[in-house]
Amino acid sequence: MKENYLSDNQAAVPTHISDVVKPWADRSPDRPALAESDGTWTYRQLATIVRETQSWLLESGVRPGDRVMIVGENCRAFVALFLATVGVDAWPVLVNAHLSAREVDGIRDHCGARRAIYTSKVSAHAFEHAKRQGAALVELPDLGALHVSPLNDRVEPESIDTNPENCVAALIYTSGSTGQPKGVMLTHRNLLFVAAASAKIRSLTPDDRLYGVLPMSHAVGLSVVLLGTLISGATLYVVPRFDPLTARVSLERDALTIMLGVPSMFVQFLQYAKLRNLKKLQFPALRIISSSGAPLDPAVKTATEELFGLVLHNGFGITECSPNIAQTRIEAPRSDTSVGQVLPGVEINLIGPDGQAVADGEVGELWVRGPNIMKGYYLDPDETSAAINAEGWFNARDLARREDGNLFIVGRTKDLIVRHGFNVYPAEVEQVLNMHPAVALSAVIGRSVHGNEEIVAFVQLLPEASSTSADLEEYAVQYLAPYKRPSQIVIVSLMPTTATGKIAKAELKKNAEGSQFQAHVGTKVNG
Repeated sequence: MKENYLSDNQAAVPTHISDVVKPWADRSPDRPALAESDGTWTYRQLATIVRETQSWLLESGVRPGDRVMIVGENCRAFVALFLATVGVDAWPVLVNAHLSAREVDGIRDHCGARRAIYTSKVSAHAFEHAKRQGAALVELPDLGALHVSPLNDRVEPESIDTNPENCVAALIYTSGSTGQPKGVMLTHRNLLFVAAASAKIRSLTPDDRLYGVLPMSHAVGLSVVLLGTLISGATLYVVPRFDPLTARVSLERDALTIMLGVPSMFVQFLQYAKLRNLKKLQFPALRIISSSGAPLDPAVKTATEELFGLVLHNGFGITECSPNIAQTRIEAPRSDTSVGQVLPGVEINLIGPDGQAVADGEVGELWVRGPNIMKGYYLDPDETSAAINAEGWFNARDLARREDGNLFIVGRTKDLIVRHGFNVYPAEVEQVLNMHPAVALSAVIGRSVHGNEEIVAFVQLLPEASSTSADLEEYAVQYLAPYKRPSQIVIVSLMPTTATGKIAKAELKKNAEGSQFQAHVGTKVNG
């Protein structure tokens, strides 16, 4: 019997994403499903629009097993296109319009898209991609203006799994920070498992109103936010991009109850409040704020909790795990930056350098097994077998420790810096730098030098802060052992980020390894 992760007042978990909307369209047809700045769709309207969009896709030559690339930002049309594509058993290839032309074109070519559809009405970036790729303008009654590529008649559809749960429901390409992006195949079972589990952890009900700013082209915005909302019969307020003023207005006007974000989003809220001399933000309806997608700094957590008057919860996941692995529990708030307990139904193992499981409190490489693990990397069996072993364990390549059943993420295996024979975890150095009252964000990377590694720290200061690299170096001396202190601290005006809001460490590392950069930027410290 299928385990139901939803509470008693919620619908049973379907086996196919196309069945998520129907129970609520039947039970609560006039309840708002998706709200946007220019209008709202009820559950009945959403169900009707998805059916009509399915017919349009089939008429436009899309077949079961075809890859349909959807390029855009959060909007109701993006949701309808996604649900309609899975409804005809095609594969939605979800692409954030903020990616570069090279990245978008590479995804299109690798996945063999039958059609590419651009939500150009709400996204100038999507419009530019559409124009570059020769897409034609199409006006649909409910979706509005879209751009649609010519039909690619050179590609063949993938076979459809006889078990609907195992069919691919989303193809999401990783950021490729360490190499060529890989297409992560997430199934209906993967996404619905995480949607249901995360909804239950937060006790979502049809009365909840969620702030939908995390990109639906990425796993957390897709499964936790979008599908978690729809599976609960709640209302999602769809937002294409974040700014703290607009978010504040929506939180007040729409009486939002749930806001999920990334750490950089909460940093922007803190900066906004400081510039306006606001000590507290009052949102009586808001009951949960939660962070994921990047390490949560203790200082950011504390300051955010003081500003909102709520616990800032924390979670952890990666695309290949649909994405959630662990989440702090509402009934057990934490004062530290643990990512909480592992989701029910998911197993983890922490493995040491000797290949054996480590004891509680010790750092090991994180392996994960459960219904959230991807089907594999598209067209890449070698990478798939390297990531998932014969017993179904996925190597997350994250370093973590477990204490009293709660998980702490120490860093990425690939980010580990070995200096003078000692292991240095960038997150530890970043935590110290972020404690400085002038620091908004920091990112620490390793730079190879003559068989050793130097520590390079990039720092973005708070507005109007005047601290120098030398000030930060003196601060680091107080809190870090000599081998952990940055060899170089570089102050940047704005930290580069990926489309998901994570700091683009690959870009920083490339800059740090340039000879001109090493010769002219930053200051050396002993260590």
